[in-house]
Amino acid sequence: MDDIEIETVAEPETTEPVFIEGLPGVGHVGKLAAEHLVEEFDGTLVRRVYTTEFPPQVTVGDDGVAELTHAEFHYVEADGAELLVLTGDHQAASNEGHYELTGAFLDVAESMGARQAFALGGVPTGELIEDDEYDVLGAVADTETGDELAEAGVEFREDEPAGGIVGVSGLVLGLGDRRGFEAACLMGETSGYLVDPKSAQALLETLQTVLDFEVDFADLEDRAEEMEEVVGKIQEMQGGGGGMPSEDELRYIG
Repeated sequence: MDDIEIETVAEPETTEPVFIEGLPGVGHVGKLAAEHLVEEFDGTLVRRVYTTEFPPQVTVGDDGVAELTHAEFHYVEADGAELLVLTGDHQAASNEGHYELTGAFLDVAESMGARQAFALGGVPTGELIEDDEYDVLGAVADTETGDELAEAGVEFREDEPAGGIVGVSGLVLGLGDRRGFEAACLMGETSGYLVDPKSAQALLETLQTVLDFEVDFADLEDRAEEMEEVVGKIQEMQGGGGGMPSEDELRYIG
């Protein structure tokens, strides 16, 4: 196969959908948020993106059928807002691959009429967040977009996230700007230790304010309750000097 191959699955009628990127990252915050949008609004699969930059593996479904690893674009109609949501289980394996793959993602978004882009991710705090106070940090390609997000409660902090924004989320912002997209990155605060549904919900609450739609958070709230049990175990183990739970104990929430 070629380094990158794009398979057309469906051709919905679109006007100017907003491109939403939610690939794996810190706390899987962006991935959780993007997948929640697709599930809650019954999104339509429109593109599969295959690349040799993804791990050499297939996923096996409940019926035993294997499918080559890929990323997916879903067209979502959210209360009148048109979204083009990118989801997947992997990012590129190399620096060059990140640039080429993000370029391909932007090609798909452009071909479907998108001119606005939001990359979704998490920013690590290094500690468990108490009192459910999950701030959403932002980075933008232009001050006008920044003003709009600030009105929606997004915080812009000097030198945060430390080290900048890496991976596809950073490149959607940087490369998207060079292509003329109104690009922004929204990052939910998260401990960085665990998959974080509450941070994903904070992202979506911000996004629905900006794009004027409403989404049901019941499934994310259920998953957050599961996470609270895990956090309780962590706190017990820390109090008893036991350290963090093992990878096996945490794997089910990934």
